[in-house]
Amino acid sequence: MSFKYPGSDEWALRHVNLTLNIGERLALVGRNGSGKTTLIKLLVRLFKPTEGTITLNDIDIQKYDEDEYRSLLGVVFQDFRLFAYSIAENVAATTHPDRDRVWQALTVADVADRVKQMPETIDTPITTALSDDGVDVSGGEAQKIAIARAWYKNAPIMILDEPTAGMDALSRRQMWNLLRKLNGKNLTILLTTHYMEEAQNLCSRVALMDHGKLEEVNTPAGLIDSLGNYTVDEFAGDETHSHYFHSREEAIAYLSGLSGQASLRETTLEDVFVERAGRHLMPS
Repeated sequence: MSFKYPGSDEWALRHVNLTLNIGERLALVGRNGSGKTTLIKLLVRLFKPTEGTITLNDIDIQKYDEDEYRSLLGVVFQDFRLFAYSIAENVAATTHPDRDRVWQALTVADVADRVKQMPETIDTPITTALSDDGVDVSGGEAQKIAIARAWYKNAPIMILDEPTAGMDALSRRQMWNLLRKLNGKNLTILLTTHYMEEAQNLCSRVALMDHGKLEEVNTPAGLIDSLGNYTVDEFAGDETHSHYFHSREEAIAYLSGLSGQASLRETTLEDVFVERAGRHLMPS
């Protein structure tokens, strides 16, 4: 599948071939402008592929009725918005929410206890630029409410664009636990992230994107193994030179031959990303 934005001669995506497996957690990673968000926009039918097709259950997604297709996806964009309505109305995306379903969604999203602490908040408008007399929610709570809204639809696939952007380390790990729990309820999850630790610890597969192309799709362990599972960091002044080895014995042997400062550690997915971005993913 390939795509150009209307009026542009540049390919935003080129020959992308990716399969999302039922029940998995798949991360799209890449630098800004690599095509991650563009791919999501095509998946939610904001645009049509310029070449090729995107299929769901072997059916071209363009052949689905719009309402039918939307019912199959729960989507949270990075720039999601909560409305100046009550929490219940935000979750249900309607002024006539199914309250039992709303509470189920809030419980699944780990925000029900917060709402129950102030029972009136379920029906009180959320504070926004349009309303300064409603209930305040933190950034992390707002993100969970947005995820509850996506889950409320009972869609089998959830697509999340940078779900932990701007979160502190604790909130990020709480979000990982939430996504694992959702995935454990037979929800298939596709997410984009700039955090390599997040992709490594949370996802079963990782898709590396660069300049609109899908460079490689593999498990985090497979990507790390391709570089070398052990890293020797050699410190020279203000610079650090990393050397990768497939066995601990090789790494120790290399380390023992060094005269300057150095350390041995396990290789991470961030190492893989940095090496790829700094070498063959960069334009020649």
